[in-house]
Amino acid sequence: MHPFQLYIKSFVNLPLEDWQEIELCLTRSEIPADTLLLEEGQVCSKLYFVEEGLLRFFVWNDGREVNKFFTQAPYCFTSQKSFRKQIPAKENIASIEKCVIWSLPYKDAFGLLRLASWSEFVRLLIQEVQDSTEDILTELQNQTAENRYKQMLEEEPRLLQKVPLKHLASYLGIAPQSLSRIRKKLARS
Repeated sequence: MHPFQLYIKSFVNLPLEDWQEIELCLTRSEIPADTLLLEEGQVCSKLYFVEEGLLRFFVWNDGREVNKFFTQAPYCFTSQKSFRKQIPAKENIASIEKCVIWSLPYKDAFGLLRLASWSEFVRLLIQEVQDSTEDILTELQNQTAENRYKQMLEEEPRLLQKVPLKHLASYLGIAPQSLSRIRKKLARS
C-alpha cells in the first residue's frame, strides 16, 4: 500500500476510487540533506507528505536561524498560511536528512475537496496541526528549555538523535553551550 494512502487511512475511511484520484495528483521527489524546499518570500504552492526523513521549519531573526519545529516521517506539511492564501511565506522549510517527499499542487489539493474522504482528512489534519501548534506555544510560555528538552527526551527520543544540536538549541531558544550543559546535567542524574 502507498505510504500516503496508509497515512490518510489512519484518519479516515478512504475508498479505493478516491485514493486513485488522489494518487494521480502526486509527484515523488528525493531530497538530499540540507536542502531548502521553501524559502521565505516564496509562495508555497504544494501540500507535501514526507514518507522518509526529517525537516525543519525556521525563520531568520537578526541574521540567525530560529527553528520553529521539526516534521518527521510520516507526516503532511506545508507553509500553512502561504499555501492557503497563496501569499509569500514567512518561514523556510529545509531537510535535515535525505527525504522522500510526495507533493500535491495547490490546485489539485483544493480540487480534491469534492471527495468526502479527502475533505474529512484535510479537516482532521488541520485540527491535529492546530492542536500541535497550541501545545508548542503553551510549552514555550510555561516551561524552561531544560524541561522542554526532558519532555522531548521522554516523548521523542529518536527525534533528538537525528536533529543536530545547533538546530535543537535554536528550537529550545538557548545557545548550543547551554544545551550541552543541560545534557551533561541530565546524564549525571
